[in-house]
Amino acid sequence: MPHTAASESPSPSGRAGEILLLGLFCLLWSSAFAPAKIALVDCPPLLLLAVRFLAAAGLCLWLGRLRGEGALPGGRAMAALVLLGLLNNAIYLGLSWSGMRTVSSGFAAVLISANPLLTAAIAGPVLGERMTWGKATGLLLGLAGVALVLRSRLGDGLEDGAGTLLVVGGLLSLVAGTIAFKRLAPKTVGPWTGNGIQLLGAGLALLPVALMIEDAGAIRPTLPLVLTLLWMVFGVSVGGYYLWFRILDRNSATAASSLHFLMPPLGLGFGWLIAGEGVPAGDLIGILPITLGIALVTRQARNARP
Repeated sequence: MPHTAASESPSPSGRAGEILLLGLFCLLWSSAFAPAKIALVDCPPLLLLAVRFLAAAGLCLWLGRLRGEGALPGGRAMAALVLLGLLNNAIYLGLSWSGMRTVSSGFAAVLISANPLLTAAIAGPVLGERMTWGKATGLLLGLAGVALVLRSRLGDGLEDGAGTLLVVGGLLSLVAGTIAFKRLAPKTVGPWTGNGIQLLGAGLALLPVALMIEDAGAIRPTLPLVLTLLWMVFGVSVGGYYLWFRILDRNSATAASSLHFLMPPLGLGFGWLIAGEGVPAGDLIGILPITLGIALVTRQARNARP
């Protein structure tokens, strides 16, 4: 994938472009939870994801060919991209969407936002990323905010335990995928082609599993299902994941994952706006340390650049 030299200091216009990139990614990524909750009413999760991934894969590979990114890679590069597709798409979303059948989309967004703490704990020994006191403080503040939201949800018995465990399993897969991307992502493969191969691998892996354990007859081709599927293909799988891997390519794993601390307020907001989910007062209180945490982690990660 394209590389930006770490030693180059971004210009003011470059910093503005990076902020725009991060903001757009946060909106796209967090918008996936509430539409998914709506779509799951009319289609089992794994079948829906398989169709989404395969459709988005075809579109990404076509865009890669259109932009002259060259032939498909082989050998180690292909294997690495397929593995990343399994971790960042098939397993992460397969587990978390299965969990969202019994937990709210806002709650799922909050759980997934714990990604930065786990990533930072692993990125040190695995990737050699330095953990400063400022970064650690920001991560702990963000976690405290997430904990406040979790307490307001779990304390009232509003969420299902089995569904929660499935979402946590998806979170662990996303953490592994974030670390694996920094270690394994081939730098010679274009972004559209690389994303397309990952989506294709995820779709082909999920499809036989979905056909074995889910009932295709349960699919109801309603207008909400069609509209949410289109959004998830074009807005999230194509647009969101393309931006995510561009961000990972330009930043450390910890700095990139710290963006997930923005997901609780955005995820809760989309859940309230689109899916009609309630937002307890504890959720709103938790947003404050989350916001401070993301500011500290991002500033520390940028200051640590060569």
